[in-house]
Amino acid sequence: MLSRKAEDYLEAILNISEKKGYAKIRDIALALNVKPSSVVEMVKRLNDRGFVNYRKYDGVTLTPEGEEIGRAVWGRHVTIRTFLEIIRVPEPIANKDACIIEHELEAKTIQQIKNLVEFVKIAPDYPQWLEHFEMFCETGVHPCCEEEKRKGKKHRFSS
Repeated sequence: MLSRKAEDYLEAILNISEKKGYAKIRDIALALNVKPSSVVEMVKRLNDRGFVNYRKYDGVTLTPEGEEIGRAVWGRHVTIRTFLEIIRVPEPIANKDACIIEHELEAKTIQQIKNLVEFVKIAPDYPQWLEHFEMFCETGVHPCCEEEKRKGKKHRFSS
């Protein structure tokens, strides 16, 4: 089992490598906002465990096992970030929170969030419930409850 920090390194190396073909120590340090010496220490550990190939001055590449883990972590990150954006969490906060949450949730929870994200994305029209959620966020009142109040009905969840 890898630590959260090790998973973050594999995810960062994956993202950098996809853009540049490899990752340099300074690239990883910048991506993770850590000192290059910390990167060297972790990369050496990941190299010893077979997750990366590291040769001083040549950069860092992922092994197939490291890439598999990096992709899994990145997939969790994207799923959670997208879910948070759907519920109107601002993008910078959604990205930051996804980094935290991606390591903590059970696989089944991630799968259900992914299912919800895919369901919302492929909805033929903008889902009405999402529009209602936006109104609720702005006003604190559910649009259906407002409509029922106008009709003189009491909502079953009202106090």
